[in-house]
Amino acid sequence: MIFVVIQRRLLLETLAKELPNGTIRFSSKVVSIDESEDHFKRLHLADGAILKTKVLIGCDGVNSVVAKWLGLQNPVFSGRSSIRGNAHFKGGHGFEPKLKQFAGKGFRSGFLPCDDENVYWFLTWTPATKEEEMEDNPLKLKQLVKSKLKDTSDEMKSVIEKTLLDDITSSPLRYRKPWELLWGNISKGNVCVAGDALHPMTPDIGQGGCSALEDGVVLARCLGEALLKPGVEDEEYERIEMGLKKYGQERKWRSFDLITTAFMVGFIQQHEGKVMSYLRDKFMLRFLSGLLSRKAGFDCGKL
Repeated sequence: MIFVVIQRRLLLETLAKELPNGTIRFSSKVVSIDESEDHFKRLHLADGAILKTKVLIGCDGVNSVVAKWLGLQNPVFSGRSSIRGNAHFKGGHGFEPKLKQFAGKGFRSGFLPCDDENVYWFLTWTPATKEEEMEDNPLKLKQLVKSKLKDTSDEMKSVIEKTLLDDITSSPLRYRKPWELLWGNISKGNVCVAGDALHPMTPDIGQGGCSALEDGVVLARCLGEALLKPGVEDEEYERIEMGLKKYGQERKWRSFDLITTAFMVGFIQQHEGKVMSYLRDKFMLRFLSGLLSRKAGFDCGKL
């Protein structure tokens, strides 16, 4: 299977160009949500503005206000953190377009070229208390990565050395308890969630952004079927509600599967125990590699 890395900025710019001017409103933090008598939702923004919407789709990330409105619990800390970076090799890096990954000794790392000059890399580890305090200090983060990877390949070391401090970020890895999706509300009335607001997961199978795109396809299909049918306003609200319920049913088990698989893969790959390390290194690497490919090869259907 071929893995493709797309820088977030380029993906967002590409998606935004497909929208009419003025569609996106920036710097608009939602602080609360309420409902009007005609089923419309009102979004109260931090700047005092109020937006009225026929359909509310919460794509507002791990700390989703919409998910809280639906009654979903806050994502929980996995016990691990991640450092990510982008290394720029002016004139070309010479690496093959393959994911190279290293696991063991309590951490997991790897890198994958984005194009001929840029390489994405990552490190996940279980931080000590002092290491948690480094999250806002790129210099200390880079020093930490170099100390963790002192025994790794020269290729990995060169990628870290080429990374500028401004291109290094760190964050705790959080996930939604998967069973919550089975009895919680993915949708309610004309409101639903998607992306990290729906299924925040650890990055161990590389399906966070991919599954958000899947959400978009399924949601567009379900909403399109509801909105394109003629009818009076109350009937339209009911069709929207049923469309979002259908979307929730389609995405519930896929989200459950991805969250669970990502957590278990991360746990196995990063485990320091002798027995688990032996089983992982001797018997499970091929299985884990195949599992990664199988989860990526999901068909969410057509629009």
